[in-house]
Amino acid sequence: MRILTALHKYAVTAGLALLLAAPVAAQSADTDQLLRELADPATEDWQRVESDLLREWSRSGSAAMDLLLQRGQEALEAGDPLAALEHLTALTDHAPEFAEGWNLRATAFFVAGQFGPALEDIRQTLALNPQHYGALAGLGMILEQLEREEDAAAAYRAALAVNPHQPELNEALTRLDQATGGTEL
Repeated sequence: MRILTALHKYAVTAGLALLLAAPVAAQSADTDQLLRELADPATEDWQRVESDLLREWSRSGSAAMDLLLQRGQEALEAGDPLAALEHLTALTDHAPEFAEGWNLRATAFFVAGQFGPALEDIRQTLALNPQHYGALAGLGMILEQLEREEDAAAAYRAALAVNPHQPELNEALTRLDQATGGTEL
């Protein structure tokens, strides 16, 4: 069991390093502009920018795939992660290049308490969209649950670099710093 735990910690640490160093994927000029605006802490209408960006990321280019994403989201909102997983697995099977499908399926796995598959889907999400601050935040949440505080903090910081308008992540960093003795007030 100790060997498996050590291997898991090594895999998570190595995976985190690879994820945070991932090259930037090609995107539309609109998406690039939205990301630049969102990354600016002085952006006053950041909620609109964030909403526009999420809308861009939620477009697969296929009405059928968008419907699977919608059904997965609705199942999650209804508290049924297993039904969400069915829809989202169909989505990732048929549209493996669609990052948002992987991201939402990672969320469903997380809600179902399946951290291993959630981490794998986050890896896939970030391979397709390294700026996906939601996936980075989710990575931080999982790493925090696994008591990997330093790695969780690194994931939260990476998410905040893309979208600094996430007070819950700043609160998580403060909590982690206090728990690990990283910052004195």
